[in-house]
Order: sequence, then C-alpha cells, then structure tokens
Amino acid sequence: MPGKSKAVESGRELQDRVVDLGRDLGLDVSIEVIVGRRIWGAKRRIDVVMKHAETRVSLGVECKYQGGPGSAEEKIPATIEDIQAWPIRGIVCYSGDGFSSNMVSYLLSTGRAVELDDLRSWLELYFGL
Repeated sequence: MPGKSKAVESGRELQDRVVDLGRDLGLDVSIEVIVGRRIWGAKRRIDVVMKHAETRVSLGVECKYQGGPGSAEEKIPATIEDIQAWPIRGIVCYSGDGFSSNMVSYLLSTGRAVELDDLRSWLELYFGL
C-alpha cells in the first residue's frame, strides 16, 4: 500500500518487527514466553511480551502473518480465545495481504487486534509513552 512501511514477508519477520518496535519504544521485550499449558498438555507460549520497566505494565503480542490465501486465518478465533487464558493482557498483531476482509473485520471487532502499521501508536497509548 502506498505510504506504508515495507511489508513483512513471513511470520518470523513480523515477530522480529514487533520485537524491534517494542525495543525502540524503550520497553523490555521477551520472546516465546511460556505461560502454563493448554488443556491437552502442550506448553502455551506468547510470541512477544513487552513490559514497561517503570510501571511494570505488561502486554502479550501474538504475531499472525498471512501472505496469501491459506489456513493461518482459520486459527485466529482460537488465538483470540487463548489470549483470554493468559495471565496478562494480550493482542494479535497481524500483517499480510492474505487475510480475507471478513477476517480483518472480525479481528478489529474483537478489540484485541492491531495491524502492524498501527502498532506503534497503539503501544504508545497503551503504555503511556
């Protein structure tokens, strides 16, 4: 899209961009944080956890990328539900042209999702930066 930052091309690159953004904002950033187990026993991991050192406010960020039509968006409702089980507040940061307009609408309707290009301003408001 014109005027937007360089698009990410993979889920790993999206996670790296989220980590870099958190660090640029002066937040403490941890990757792949284990927070208990799912009901079937698998370890529950949060892609990125950001913490404001002064206020100790934390936020978990799940990174979801979809470059083309595929199954990544099918996992989104379960991800939104899983965030409810975290011991901290969480959001989904999403990027990629492969998400259907219906899924983007769903993501935005949850109040728990932010597109990568909007993440900086969202984090600034959340952490009071």
